[in-house]
Amino acid sequence: MNVGLGLPAGDVDVLGTWARLAEAGPFTTLGLLDRIVYDNPEPLVTLGVLAGATSRIRLMTEVLIAPLRQTALLAKQSATLDRLSGGRLTLGVGVGVREDDFRAAHVEYHRRGRRLDEQMRTMRRVWSGEAYGDGIGPIGPAPAREGGPEVLFGGFVPATAERVAHSGDGFLGAMFTSEEMGRFFRTVERAWQVAGRSGRPRLVAQANAALGPDAVVEEARRAIHAYYDFGGYREKVLMGMLTTPEAIRHAVTAFTDVGADEVMLYCWSPDPTQVERIADILP
Repeated sequence: MNVGLGLPAGDVDVLGTWARLAEAGPFTTLGLLDRIVYDNPEPLVTLGVLAGATSRIRLMTEVLIAPLRQTALLAKQSATLDRLSGGRLTLGVGVGVREDDFRAAHVEYHRRGRRLDEQMRTMRRVWSGEAYGDGIGPIGPAPAREGGPEVLFGGFVPATAERVAHSGDGFLGAMFTSEEMGRFFRTVERAWQVAGRSGRPRLVAQANAALGPDAVVEEARRAIHAYYDFGGYREKVLMGMLTTPEAIRHAVTAFTDVGADEVMLYCWSPDPTQVERIADILP
C-alpha cells in the first residue's frame, strides 16, 4: 500500500521536520494544499524547499489552483521544481471553489474551468520544448520527466474525469467515502478508455486524519473548521476525519480495495509526532 502525508498548513516552521520524518518512514508522498486568502504557505515555493531537504519522497500540490496563476510562469516554475527534485513532482491541479481567492488574484471566477483547460494545453506545449507562441520562443528548463511532471486533476464533477482523460495522468479525490470514491474512479477509467488513452489513469484518494492526544485532535478540528467554513462542506469534512488507528487502517484498506494507487492522509494539526504514530499503525 502506498500512503502519503498531506502537510499541515498552519505552521510553516514545522514543515521541514515533517518532511524529514516522512522521508525516514514508509510514506510515499508529501502533499500541500493551495489557497491565497488563507494563512498557508505558497505550495510551489514550499515544496521547492522540501525537495532540498529530502531525496526519495515525492512532492505533490494537493491541489494547486492553477487558474489563479499566470500560465507561462506556472509552466516554468513546475518544470524547475520537477527538474531540481529529480522528477519527484506530482502537479495536482484544480479549478478552486472560493471566490475570494479569485478576487485577490484579479482572475475571473466564472470561466476558471475553461482557463484551466487552456492552461493545460499551453503547459504541455511548453514542457515538450515547443515555442510558447507567435514570436515567443521555448520556455525552459526542461522538466525531468519527459513531457512534464505528472498531472493529477482534483474535483467532484464529471468535467474532472474528462480533464483527466484528455490532458492528465490521473485523478485525486477528496471528501469522498470509499464507496463514492470507487464510483468516481470508475467514471475516470471509463472516460480514459473512451478517449483512447493507453494504460490506465493513476488514482489517488485523500482523507483527513489526526492521530494523538485530545489536544492534537482538537487542534485539527479547529483547523478543518476554519478551512472549510464555506459552501456547506464543513460538517461533512469534520465527520469524516480519521482520529483512531482503526479508522486510519480501515480507510487505507478500503480506498486501496476500490482501486486507489495511493492514499494521502491529510494532517491538520502541526504536531510532528503524528508522523511516527501514523507510520506505526499502517496496515
